[in-house]
Amino acid sequence: MATVVITGANRGIGLEFVKQYLANGDKVYGLCRNTSDELSQSGAKVIDKVDVGSPECLEKTLSSLSDLKIDLLINNAGVLANESLEHMSPITLEYQFRVNAMGPLLVTQMLRKQLVKGAKVALITSRMGSATDNTSGGRYGYRMSKAALNIAGVSLAHDLKAQQVAVALLHPGYVQTEMVNNRGDISSSVAVERMMQRIEELNLTNTGTFWHSNGEVLPW
Repeated sequence: MATVVITGANRGIGLEFVKQYLANGDKVYGLCRNTSDELSQSGAKVIDKVDVGSPECLEKTLSSLSDLKIDLLINNAGVLANESLEHMSPITLEYQFRVNAMGPLLVTQMLRKQLVKGAKVALITSRMGSATDNTSGGRYGYRMSKAALNIAGVSLAHDLKAQQVAVALLHPGYVQTEMVNNRGDISSSVAVERMMQRIEELNLTNTGTFWHSNGEVLPW
């Protein structure tokens, strides 16, 4: 039985990770700002009031995990705003950086001593953080913050290797979640099944790889 910690666990992809790892018989800790009925009733250990965009909040709330030995950390929490060149706000740009890029890095940094030998860290990123894949422009804050998360993931892969901890950067696909008004082309359950397979395949040889959930290695 593995111990799995998941951020952004109250809905969407995060909640689906909770359900599927619980179904595997694992011990799951669901972290979120505000819990949901589904998360509260899932059987996971719920830790709410966790705002990954606030370093002060993280220092306070993650202290409750100080004695935990973690086999898998999934940094899933994220936000999306729709900026264009004509319409953007410094407030939403900064907020996406804090939640999407700085947050996962700080969560990993604060929990690194709890990661056991052979543990894994999954960063739920997006192909929208790929410069090569950007053929349409726009979505400035989201693209920039996910690109920042990607390079943080590569650095984490190098820095955690001595601890024998591997890191995966995972693009879920276009998933039917509230974030995209359910316009996706695959369900959360399918996306999570695929990502769990990528996590299973993760090791110190392929650490730092940027994967599509379907197994395709994505360009930077």
